[in-house]
Amino acid sequence: MILFPAIDLKDGKCVRLQQGDMARATIFNHDPAQQAAQFEAQGFRYLHIVDLDGAFAGQPVNAAAVERILEAVGMPVQLGGGIRDIARVEDWLEKGITRVILGTAAVRDPAFVRQAARRFPGRVAVGLDAKDGRVAVEGWAETSDLTALELAQRFEDAGVSAIIYTDIARDGLLKGLNLDATIALADAISIPVIASGGLASMDDVTALLAPRAAKLEGAITGRALYDGRLDPRAALALVAGLPA
Repeated sequence: MILFPAIDLKDGKCVRLQQGDMARATIFNHDPAQQAAQFEAQGFRYLHIVDLDGAFAGQPVNAAAVERILEAVGMPVQLGGGIRDIARVEDWLEKGITRVILGTAAVRDPAFVRQAARRFPGRVAVGLDAKDGRVAVEGWAETSDLTALELAQRFEDAGVSAIIYTDIARDGLLKGLNLDATIALADAISIPVIASGGLASMDDVTALLAPRAAKLEGAITGRALYDGRLDPRAALALVAGLPA
């Protein structure tokens, strides 16, 4: 089980949104690279980054901030937001990103996702962000006709390394993970699934370690870390099976 601390980038700053609404952004750190280094010092071993502006623009916007993060940490980094063509995928992987996350492209251009996954084995994940049961795209500004399961099943044989499943209704609201839906998705496909959206406390971390969640690769945590509801060392100790 991997706990991924999240850095969401807006205007070069580290922010958290509520339900993906760019108008409901809270700035938590003006220096994302410093924040990333802090996460690494706390013991996290894999970082999750989203270029929020890039997700809306359809191309990287906070590239400079991402590059500074890569210079500041040694742990693996996965990145999503505005990655819509193979040149962008290759560019980020060459710069040191471990895994790219393709979201809107998975709906709009599944052939590109398949091409990227074949060309870069183990380094392409798909982000499935669900809103009222349907997959949202374009930075969650639009909702498609596809369910998360329907979209995930399209990539069963594509070589995708992971599915990152976010319940938009819970994201940034500290309401707890939607584990029922996440586990149901994981049980229905062979691709590893990462839970995202709403992780609020140690209770959520404990729930992730229950036998029914054994198929999950991990979970992403954001606001709970930033506002102190989740003690990083205690959470990581629990995941590792060590005394807090």
